[in-house]
This record gives sequence, structure tokens and C-alpha cells, in this order.
Amino acid sequence: MKNNKKQIEINDLKRRLKICNECRLSLSRNNVLFGEGNIDSRLMFIALAPGKQEDMAGRMFIGPSGKILNRLFHAAEVERESVYMTNLIKCILPKNRKPKMDEIDSCSQFLDKEISMIHPEILVPLGFYATRYILDKYRADPPAARVDFAKFYGELIFAENQKILSLPHPSSLIYNQSYEPETTEKYKKLKILLHDCKWFTMCPMKWYYEKGRLEQKWIELYCKGLWDRCIRYQMEENGSYHPDWMLPDGSLDEKLKNDITM
Repeated sequence: MKNNKKQIEINDLKRRLKICNECRLSLSRNNVLFGEGNIDSRLMFIALAPGKQEDMAGRMFIGPSGKILNRLFHAAEVERESVYMTNLIKCILPKNRKPKMDEIDSCSQFLDKEISMIHPEILVPLGFYATRYILDKYRADPPAARVDFAKFYGELIFAENQKILSLPHPSSLIYNQSYEPETTEKYKKLKILLHDCKWFTMCPMKWYYEKGRLEQKWIELYCKGLWDRCIRYQMEENGSYHPDWMLPDGSLDEKLKNDITM
């Protein structure tokens, strides 16, 4: 019943978007591109806008960028059908020009509704414009200079109760293939995010959190996030001793020391 309600809401938003004329882009499009994919996915990808082939067919990522994205998904062992994908701007930008702020302002209301309906655990904005919008929306302190956004790619952020993993847009590899190995490694983090740490149900971090002794960020960024970088996880896998009050980053929280007996 819950999924049926979600699909009904999404279909209603699609119908509204098809007749949208709130900005100048409605004059040059062939199709309004709504999101597609698994509406129950943990991951929601947000690109900038449809390209020429996407505008003609009304489908996400079927042009040159789509071929690269498929390659990155394959390397990350993630099925394209398992995720949800959408755009910040729903109509094609003429001659692939940069979006204007009033166009982003007009169109982002639909993305906001989409996020609210899909309610993904992790938002995955692709490239500068989508990343800037999402970081600003969740008050995650986006940098002032565009060149500084690259440092966010591949880094999991938890802000305003939302996890965000920004990644390079696949189109960046069209112009510079030398970045592909580095970009591929960032995309491989997606597989980690598809499920929680296998030790989570028996981890002291879960106990501390449920007792109100541990901040939520530790759970979201490690136990239910990039758990492969958790020092506790790595030591557990190696069979190495680690105290219950050791945090996921390897630091010791002495305040927790007397809170649990395992």
C-alpha cells in the first residue's frame, strides 16, 4: 500500500511536469525528463539536465554520458535498474549551455518534491551544479569557488539528517579520459552504500546510539555508510582486539568506557 501511494504521487508529479511552462526552457524542449528507476532504492542520483538524445527519447542517460555511466556502474558492481536517477533541470539546456539561476529556481521545486516522495537514504549529486544545489539545500557549507567542489567527490556527508555522496558527472570523462581510474574508485563506493556493515547488529556503536550516548553521525557515516573505512570494522575483520569505546575513526571516547559491559 505504501509503495502504491508513492507511485501514485510520482505519477501525479510527472503529469504536472509534462505541461510545465514556468521558464524559458519549455520553449525549446522535446520532452520533460522526469526521474526513472527503482523508487525504493537507497540511492538517488541527481544529474544536471538531459542531453540531446535524452531530450529526444525522454529517457535518462542514453547518450555518450550514459555509456560512461554504465561502465562506471559495472565497475562498481551496481545494477543501473537498482537505483533511482533524475535531474536538477528537467528540460534540455540549449546548446548545452550553463543553467541560469532563475531556471534552477523554477525547476528545483520539482526536484525537492521528488526527493520528498522517493525519500532516499543517500543522495548522489553528479557534478558541480547538482552538488552545489544539494549541499546548499542541506546546509552543508558548499565552497564559494567551483574548483573547490572536486574535494567533495567521493566523500560521504551527513547534514540535516541526509546522507550525501557527490560524484563526478560521467560527462567529465568525455573530455578527459585520464580521470577515469580515479573516478571509477569513487564510484566503487556505491556498492558499499547499498547495505549496512555486517557487524552492525552486534556492534557496541549500535548499543551506544540506541542509549542516546553516541551521535547519529557515527552510525550514518560508518555503520550505515562507508563502513569499509571504519577502523572497528577493519580490526574486526583482522581479528584484532579493539575496546568497546573505540569510535569508528579509531579514536577512544573515555566517556563511553564505563557505559557498557560486553
